[in-house]
Amino acid sequence: MASSPAEKYDLLCARLSNLGSVLVAYSGGVDSTLLAVASHAVLGDATLAVLATSDTYPLSEVEHARRTAGELGLRLHEVDTHELTDPRFRSNPTDRCYYCKSELFEMLRAVADSRGLKHIADGSNADDLGDHRPGRRAAAEFGVVSPMQDAGMSKADVREVSRMLGLPTWDKPSMACLASRFPYGDEITEDGLLRVSRAEEGLRAMGLRQFRVRSHGDVARLEVEPAEMQRAWELRERVVETLHGAGFAYVTQDLEGYRTGSLNETLSADDEAAGR
Repeated sequence: MASSPAEKYDLLCARLSNLGSVLVAYSGGVDSTLLAVASHAVLGDATLAVLATSDTYPLSEVEHARRTAGELGLRLHEVDTHELTDPRFRSNPTDRCYYCKSELFEMLRAVADSRGLKHIADGSNADDLGDHRPGRRAAAEFGVVSPMQDAGMSKADVREVSRMLGLPTWDKPSMACLASRFPYGDEITEDGLLRVSRAEEGLRAMGLRQFRVRSHGDVARLEVEPAEMQRAWELRERVVETLHGAGFAYVTQDLEGYRTGSLNETLSADDEAAGR
């Protein structure tokens, strides 16, 4: 069994070679970028990176993904998704991601078929197996493969291999769909997404790196990586001004700090089971 990041990367490349042709669901994040680069290195023109854009994806991230693909010489194709037209997604149930991913994978399947690409691959890593991820159900229904999971690559492995390869994304902060900023049951709207996007863009411009602005009605709950919490507190006047300017009436800083999927902490055991 492979143990080092380099050995796991070799397994990843072997897995991709066995697939023969692959469409990579690409976002410009650390995981999908490494997958797209490995797939391009192994398969050449028998692979294509596809970037999906929507209201749930910040424009700055779209531009970054395009720029990264250009720098790395990836073959890139873009599609638009329209999650907000689906009332099931807008109502923000605990399996919200299932409806989003179903639309995405159906669209990617059509692109793959039109380009003669046999497989769709996503950038899920081994650490993703333990979280509430209803999108995995959609992936299974559409036959999406996860080569990095197959190779046993953790997030740390992905970052280390990306660093070794000199990829510009190796230390990129983790990102997630903007819909993940809203408690389950709170409607996802264009205005709400724009408010969160403006708030986070403003904080990013201050130099904060790993954080989330969780939207609880008129209250913004700021989660900041523990190592940056003191810095955020020192910037609190600017933080408050920025979040007020984005449209929030009240601003709080979460003392637990940033953690992935914090809004999943209130899910019941039944909700957890439904998401897997």
